[in-house]
Amino acid sequence: MIDTTFLPPLLAAIQSEILNNEAEISALDRAIGDGDHVTNLLRGLEALTKQNDELVQLDWSAAFMKMGMTLMSTMGGASGSLLGSMFVSMGKAAKDRDMDLTAVSTIYSAGVESIKARGKADIGEKTMLDTLIPVMQSLQTDAEQNADKAAVLSNMKTAATQGMQSTKDMLATKGRASFLGERARGHIDAGARTSQLILCVIADELSKN
Repeated sequence: MIDTTFLPPLLAAIQSEILNNEAEISALDRAIGDGDHVTNLLRGLEALTKQNDELVQLDWSAAFMKMGMTLMSTMGGASGSLLGSMFVSMGKAAKDRDMDLTAVSTIYSAGVESIKARGKADIGEKTMLDTLIPVMQSLQTDAEQNADKAAVLSNMKTAATQGMQSTKDMLATKGRASFLGERARGHIDAGARTSQLILCVIADELSKN
């Protein structure tokens, strides 16, 4: 069973992946967004890594709650509010649960549903949800079928990548991009891209455990 000592190496890996793709993400965001998404995300990740010593002392429920409050207070922008809300909701759903596949699916789903509710958005609107929701659906299916770990992680990465790529040809209905109309087509959503990068890192790190 994976405990919260998994978080420091995971956060380091995520931070590294976002930094390695910073130029691409910034270009995507400047094309149809406010241009500050990656800056805000890296600020949130930096704040989380500073709490590593505290996080590893907590159970998953308390760790998720602390991470959510930290993201809300440090990231800024819409993403800070949405991701913070996601982790707080995951913390509530994780209370008194062992981290088996069914629990992970339930906890992650609670987080995604929180973003849907707070952002008043759903799949198909050119946002991070176009990555997050397919992964939620993949996890739910694999939990129902009691799939093995390798299949779960592979399916998770495939769902994240296909979801992210689907945003390229979408019209945007949320945020600054919604004012661009047809001009938003042809650009991948920056939030969908960073969500895909993060979820793929999580899958890769889980495969090592």
